[in-house]
Amino acid sequence: MNDALRLILFDVDGTLVDSQGDIVASMTSAFASEGMAPPARAAILGIVGLSLDVAMPKLAPGLEQAAYARLVDAYKASYMALRAAQGAQKNSPLYPHIRAVLDQLSTIDHYLLGVATGKSRRGLDALLAGHGMEHLFLTQQVADHHPSKPHPAMIMSALSETSIAAENAVMIGDTSFDMDMARAAGVGALGVGWGYHRAEVLAGLADDVIHDARDLPGAIERMWESKQ
Repeated sequence: MNDALRLILFDVDGTLVDSQGDIVASMTSAFASEGMAPPARAAILGIVGLSLDVAMPKLAPGLEQAAYARLVDAYKASYMALRAAQGAQKNSPLYPHIRAVLDQLSTIDHYLLGVATGKSRRGLDALLAGHGMEHLFLTQQVADHHPSKPHPAMIMSALSETSIAAENAVMIGDTSFDMDMARAAGVGALGVGWGYHRAEVLAGLADDVIHDARDLPGAIERMWESKQ
């Protein structure tokens, strides 16, 4: 493999951190604030990765826009309150071996790391600060500034910011939204089997699916070697 600059983009929830407890609790609280029964846990985890304004209508079709706006605001308020009360390391712990792998990848001169997430800017900042990871990601794409996944805008902006060609980039994520976004942007797609969408779903969309974070560096190298 040559030493051309490469961009490695990570999804966050379900890929780097396991935030399902706060996600389910905050969604439950948001629906309760509207006097509505909460969606099933599986349904809530199934929309992780989508922007909230897209996720809410999928969970509760047929509401007025004002109700969706209230649900979004209530979710955000609950999520930030839980984060403030207990901190990112407890509420959104890193998956096993993730930090060591990120540190390893960040030492490779021709690798640039970034994130493309359905989180807000505020939410991502709080998470990265809580884990001491502010310095790891050169480009950070958030829901505030882009259409929801699987629209490729986040990846296209990351490519533009870093001046990396699509063939030298890869998106790593746990959902079909991440894989579809990668395909739409023309970059590599690596799925992880420890997140919120089933691995067998990702297998039909990704270049490869891994089940242990320690396998990421090798999977990334193999993917680019196959493109030579």
